[in-house]
Formats: sequence, structure tokens, C-alpha cells
Amino acid sequence: MPAPGAGEERRPLLAPRPRAPRRWRRTAAAAVLLVETLERAAFFGVSANLVLYLNSASFQWDGEQASRAALVFLGASYLLAPVGGWLADAYLGRYRAVALSLLLYLVASSLLPATAFRDGRRSFCGEVPASPLGPACPSTGCTRVSPTPYCAPTLYSGLLLLALAASSVRSNLTSFGADQVMDLGRHASRRFFNWLYWSINVGAVLSLLVVAFIQQNIDFLLGYSITVGCMGLAFFIFLFATPIFVTKPPTGSQVSSMLKLALQNCCPRLWHRHSARDPQGTQPLPDQRSPQPGPSPQEDMANFQVLVKILPVMVTLVPYWMVYFQMQSTYVLQGLHLRIPNIFPDDAANSSMALRAQRSSYKIPEAWLLLANVVVVLILVPVKDHLLDPLLQRCKLLPSVLQKMALGMFFGFASVLVAGGLEMERLQYIHRNQTVSQQIGKDVYYAAPLSIWWQIPQYLLIGISEIFASIPGLEFAYSEAPRSMQGAIMGIFFCLSGVGSLLGSSLVALLSLPGGWLYCPKDFGNINNCRMDLYFFLLACIQAATALLFIWIAGRYERVAQGPTSQSCPSRDRG
Repeated sequence: MPAPGAGEERRPLLAPRPRAPRRWRRTAAAAVLLVETLERAAFFGVSANLVLYLNSASFQWDGEQASRAALVFLGASYLLAPVGGWLADAYLGRYRAVALSLLLYLVASSLLPATAFRDGRRSFCGEVPASPLGPACPSTGCTRVSPTPYCAPTLYSGLLLLALAASSVRSNLTSFGADQVMDLGRHASRRFFNWLYWSINVGAVLSLLVVAFIQQNIDFLLGYSITVGCMGLAFFIFLFATPIFVTKPPTGSQVSSMLKLALQNCCPRLWHRHSARDPQGTQPLPDQRSPQPGPSPQEDMANFQVLVKILPVMVTLVPYWMVYFQMQSTYVLQGLHLRIPNIFPDDAANSSMALRAQRSSYKIPEAWLLLANVVVVLILVPVKDHLLDPLLQRCKLLPSVLQKMALGMFFGFASVLVAGGLEMERLQYIHRNQTVSQQIGKDVYYAAPLSIWWQIPQYLLIGISEIFASIPGLEFAYSEAPRSMQGAIMGIFFCLSGVGSLLGSSLVALLSLPGGWLYCPKDFGNINNCRMDLYFFLLACIQAATALLFIWIAGRYERVAQGPTSQSCPSRDRG
């Protein structure tokens, strides 16, 4: 695999003439954007219908077990982001890190189509365990333990490898793409990030429109094979474009120095004990020189102090991520129990009864509701950038980054509150035995007669919250970090968003225990005996409480930042 040397930056092979660099830089950036589009299409192709896949007759996972697996996968894909960034900074460099991550992505994603047919499941998972026969429940209050999910070790291992690959691509491909246009000036870098954001959403739209429809209405084997094809094409394009890429060698990582400073400040006794055992490892000599240029101990301390100030702001965003990732887990589960219309309405004039039966079996994919989130982002981002922000700036009413993040948390609170209200209404129909049976793929769900379109408001609200919380959160993490720590703090930002997803998964697991709101002993793959509305309202309360805490922390941060401005800015530039 072509790679740069260990200690020098490699310029593109195809740039012999003076005017060539600008053309090749744009070509290299376009290749990165195309790889990003295909990778996002594969990612959403895996995650959008993961709950439905595990909840199907092939695996027969309970609703809460399938939701928990989806939350674990989504959380790990963010939580592991610092690992890929650290490997790229310390050992591999961004080019090698992206190439190896795409290869791992391709291999791990092949597990899903391999388990989508019977012989593949037998090879990777063994035979489906037979359901134990036993006497009926002697009393109404007895509990029934949910069966162990079939193929859980294999699927969880594959999903975690897939999450590691996706997180490494996320943490390195963006910076690698920016390296390609860095020589063209700031305007080119800004345009690259705008097109990058659009490429991500274009990949999501293509995946949700095509792959989600195929998975739900035709075959999971074909749907997941398309995701593997997307990753194979992305890997080929990345390798094919290698001669025009600008690649840089690894420059080292500050993770070790940050951990030492954290240990020194948080646990001084343990630090002094370690210093006594290894004085040379903790006290560098005055004339000791590192083989690679890096920050001095004074700069390490300054960077650590900046991290201590930024971290509380980012930590209070964790409950927002708990709410945000519901749209790919419990929102999907809720949608499966609402009436999903057919794509082709019944037409009595059709001459063929068989044709009518085939057309009526094509349901609107539940994952298509994620398009409401994607479309609102695609529309509102340019509107906000070209119309709303300039107008507010002229009126001197433009909110700060932290104020935008607080507003985004409010929209997230509104989204989960609306979801709870809809779930209460759905359960009213269930309690009155007003249900309709609908076949989704090969499985039957007993749904309330409410249309699935009632979920659109909660998806729109979570999309608006993404504009005000997620995008300004990235801006805050990038702009407030010292230059030598921007990659590390961006990795921490993604990591904390993964923590939010895993906390949501843990909360689902806790409430699924006997006696919990999400414990459904009489259901198998359905949620009609669960109180998911109370779960949504609990998330709303957590989001509201932490939003107030965020406003207080953000106010203190802004007051400190507005203090000795003349002294803080130079130190940040030096870092």
C-alpha cells in the first residue's frame, strides 16, 4: 500500500507543471468527498433498519434487545473515534489510517449479508435454539425471562468492528480531505467543509431511499449486499486516487502527556508514588530533546488547562446525544407499531389480483422517516448560513455558539416530548383493543390505527436540534481548542456523543428488567405491553435538567472568556 515516508511529507505524484497543483487538489478533494458519500451510504444502510433486521423472524430478538444493539453500535461508532485519531497521529498517519479503516469496514460489513440467509447463519451462528416448552404461567404476576438473543456474540463482534472502522474514518477522513486543499487558502478549506457536510447527507438520502426500501420490502440479503458494494467502491476510489493525494507522516500524540497531567492534578499522592519509583520517566532532563518537534511542558500545561475548561461544556451535551440517537432506535421501534401505508394504494381497476397483492405488500419503509431529519438539515443549513445569520448579525441579535447549543437542546427536549405524547395516544388505542395487523417484510406487527406520519414532527424537531446543537458543538470544539490539540478535542467531542448513545442503551436495558417500564413479558418483538411513553418523558426530564445546567456552565465560560481577552488569545495561538 503506498504510504509516505516516516519523516517527510509526500506531495502528489501527478503535479509536474506549475498550474497542475490547483487542478489536482480539487480532484483529490472530490475523491475524498465521493469516498465520504459512499461511506455514509453504507453506514446508514447498516444502522437504519438494524432494529428491524434483529427483530425479524430470522433472529427473533425482542424489541428492547434490538434497540439496545442499535444504540451500542451507534454509540461505539462515536465512542471509539479517539482511537483512530490517536493511531493516525502517533503511528500510521492519516492516509494509512483511512486506508486500513476502509479495508476493515469492508470486511466487517460483509458479516451482515452473510447472516441474512439460512446457510450463512448456520455457519456463523449455529442452529437456532429451540424454544423451551413449559407449563403456562400460573399467575398473572409471574415473570418470564427473555430468551438469550440468537447469534448475539457474532453480531455484536461484527458490529463493534464495524463501529471501530466507521469511527476511524470519521476522525481521519475529514482532516485528510482538508489537507488536500490547505495550500489553496482559507476559502477553499471553508468550501470543502460545506461540501463535506452535503456529501454526508447525500449519502444518507441515497441509502434511506434505496437501501432501506430494499431491506424492508424485498430482501435484507440484497440490501446489505449493496452496503458492502458501497464500501468496496469507496476503498477502490481511495486507492485509485493515491497518486494525487497529499499525505503527511505521523507527528506524535499528546495523549500520554495529557494523561500524566491529569494524574498529577487529580491524584497527587499516586503521582508522587509513581515519581519516586521512576523519576526519569516523570521528570525530563533540562537538555533532553524529543526526536520529533512537539509542544513544550509549559504548552502541555496550558493545553491541559484549556481542556479542563472546555470539557464541562461538552459533557453537559451527553444527555442531548441520548435523545438524538433515539431516532435510530426507539423511534424506529415506535414506528413499526403505527399504521404504515402501502407505497401503491389499492386500485380496484387493476386487472390482476396477483398484481394488486404484490403491490400492496410494498410498505413505506419506516426508515424513510429519517429523511425528515436529513431534508430539514439540507434545507435549513444554507437558509441559516445565507439569510438568517446575516440578518441577525445586522440586527446585532446573532446568538453565540453556546447559546445556539442551548437552543438545540431545547429542540431535542421538544422532540422526545412529542414522541412521548404520541406513544401515550398509541397506547390508548392498544388498551381499547383497536389494533391492525400489518406485515413488515416477513413479520407481523400489531399496530395502532394511527398513521406513521404522526412521527414526522419528532423527526423534524430532532433535525432542527442538530443544526443548533451538533454543528455549533463542532464549531465550539474546533475554535476553542489550541492548535496542537484540535484533533484530540474533536475526538473527545465525538467520544462524548458515543457516551450519550451508550447511556441511552444502558437506560433501555435497566428499564427492560422485570418490573421496568420497557419489560414486555407478553410480547415477542412487539411493545404493546410496554410503557415507552414513560421512557420518553424520563429522557425529556433529564434533557431539561441538564439544559439548565448547561446554561449555567456556558454563562460562566463566556464570562471568563470575556475577561482577560488580550492575554488569553496569544496563549491560544501559541498552543
